[in-house]
Amino acid sequence: QVQLVESGGGLVQPGGSLRLSCAASGFTFSTYFMNWYRQAPGKERELVAGISSGGSRKNYADAVKGRFTISRDNAKNTMYLQMNVLKAEDTAVYYCNARGNGNAYWGQGTQVTVSS
Repeated sequence: QVQLVESGGGLVQPGGSLRLSCAASGFTFSTYFMNWYRQAPGKERELVAGISSGGSRKNYADAVKGRFTISRDNAKNTMYLQMNVLKAEDTAVYYCNARGNGNAYWGQGTQVTVSS
């Protein structure tokens, strides 16, 4: 069955870094557009970054441009989100999302908390 499993979340101080991973299985990962979303308490889920199936096209939310980097390794069926210069407002549950072939899949999320 389809699985998207996020990992790498945790507690970090402002200005710190984290690297999230999303391990995919059960579908042809290399043909899907992949996204990272996040949802903070009391707020709607928002798109953080997206990457095309081959990795050549990337897009970012204005709030994370210059600080976050999305990447993928199709040989490992894994997507990443390198998050640098983290701010308190980056605190949220981060979700992995796959879109393609008329399908949309979601992971269970990983908590990122930025606090001193």
